[in-house]
Amino acid sequence: MEAIINECSICFVGIADGNNCPYVFPMNFAYTGNEIILHSAPFGKHLDLIEKNNKISITFCPDGKLVYQHPDVACSYRMDSKSVICCGEVSFIEDINEKEAVLNHFMKKYTDRPFTYSQPALRNVKVWKMKIEKMTAKSFGQMHWK
Repeated sequence: MEAIINECSICFVGIADGNNCPYVFPMNFAYTGNEIILHSAPFGKHLDLIEKNNKISITFCPDGKLVYQHPDVACSYRMDSKSVICCGEVSFIEDINEKEAVLNHFMKKYTDRPFTYSQPALRNVKVWKMKIEKMTAKSFGQMHWK
């Protein structure tokens, strides 16, 4: 499951909107083994919803591979892929020093460059931490007779 997560550059965060409709949006992330780190603006619909219910799910799905049984048969086409879903409760990191350390870990996912952060930048970013309570995986698009 970790290999699937590490293969992804974005994840999809699902939040309950309070009206029986999931609210799902893409985000960048860092994965530490038992936590998923996210960051966002310090305001918005997503934070309003989390304030009411901090339980979220996060889906990871790397690019799949188009496969088919026969090139001339439309119904034989499918995507061969896999996914991981993690569930847990979100908390927010408010301590400036902890934010900086976590953001450094976050940036290592995307680049090897070192970064420094200004105090205003650290104060104006919302850093999320979700401890993984449940993790499941699925492989899909496999031929059912295999």
